[in-house]
Amino acid sequence: QVQLVESGGGLVQAGGSLRLSCAASGSIFSINALGWYRQAPGKEREFVAAISWNTVSTYYSDSVKGRFTVLRDTAKNTMDLQMNSLELEDTAVYYCAADREWKNSHSFHSGAMDFWGKGTQVTVVS
Repeated sequence: QVQLVESGGGLVQAGGSLRLSCAASGSIFSINALGWYRQAPGKEREFVAAISWNTVSTYYSDSVKGRFTVLRDTAKNTMDLQMNSLELEDTAVYYCAADREWKNSHSFHSGAMDFWGKGTQVTVVS
């Protein structure tokens, strides 16, 4: 089993920045992909970004490309999401997810990940 714990959420003004972090523990040797997802009120969960465990590969949704950056700290077994130029539409609960395999784009967008964190709230205000 893999445990994932998100941190760093909060309230931020539109145009501002926020950095989320996800700490992985447990059977981390089995992980090949880490990802961020988000769910806004009344909406379905949405893929945000993913990074391979060895940091070689990254993948972003079109809605955040150029504004968000996904990073891995291999020494700390953490994954961060640096969010810049935040927009009101970025308001959501952000979830960290992990999978035993690196997926194709369709699979990432489908949200079929093996492990999930409990989420952290990000609220962007004007």
